[in-house]
Amino acid sequence: MHRLLMCLAALFALAACAAEPVWSPDDVVARAAYVHDGPPSITLFTVLNNTNNAGEHSALMINGSQRLLFDPAGTWRHPNLPERNDVHFGITPKMVDFYIDYHARENYRVVEQTVMVSPEVAELALERALAYGPVPKAQCARATTTVLRGLPGFETIPSTFGPKKVMRAFGQLPGVSERVITDDDANQNHGVLLVQAQETPF
Repeated sequence: MHRLLMCLAALFALAACAAEPVWSPDDVVARAAYVHDGPPSITLFTVLNNTNNAGEHSALMINGSQRLLFDPAGTWRHPNLPERNDVHFGITPKMVDFYIDYHARENYRVVEQTVMVSPEVAELALERALAYGPVPKAQCARATTTVLRGLPGFETIPSTFGPKKVMRAFGQLPGVSERVITDDDANQNHGVLLVQAQETPF
């Protein structure tokens, strides 16, 4: 009986950690596709806590044949953007600004790091992000590093659960550019999504 209870507890724990799958229809995804005119690139977003300087979140923006946002276990959403298991389509410049504005606030800042890559590497990154599947909570950095470590030129990225560790390793890549975004908006940001929802992606 004790063993049965232990097994049931383990199953419930696994269920609690499982992420909810999301899969927008093909036609919706096709209509939302956004092709950015910039060079192929991969951008790492890292959200840092201004109080204790801890890393809070990791995400990737990939610019290839289209521009996608891989936001593993993220909480940002826009009603006009389709999603497939933490991959958001239709990442226009306005949507990038919305994503950053949602995270940068009184207690948090966003570090944006970008490296240029070949078209082939960008496409491989898109494929790996799309194939990853829904990401459980607290595994954003692990998912991000798993996608990156399978790419040529990103072999030095460690496998880790720590967003700051990913950020430091990404910052050592050749040719990386970086900027830090701060904002003094109130820390309660639920209203930001409501305001952004009234806007179209373009």
